[in-house]
Amino acid sequence: MSFLTILMIAVGLSMDSFSVSISSGIFMKKFRHKEAVKIAFILAFFQAGMTTLGWGLGSSFSEYIKAFDHWIAFLLLSYLGGKMIYESFRKE
Repeated sequence: MSFLTILMIAVGLSMDSFSVSISSGIFMKKFRHKEAVKIAFILAFFQAGMTTLGWGLGSSFSEYIKAFDHWIAFLLLSYLGGKMIYESFRKE
């Protein structure tokens, strides 16, 4: 991976962790250092773990799905887009 790719992944993950930290802080009744450290550790563990797991699985399966990976992306994005369009017309 290029440096720019790694940098963009890092920025995206840090924004994700920041937003979870802010929302967790809003709902805390009283600030406790122990809870803040626990939240920070859990976020860091899962962000690093999921990124590493995704890289490992992607590297091991890339040879098997290289021929039709674009169709998988097309189907997933079509499903999500269709679901968003459907939900926009649905009455609550």
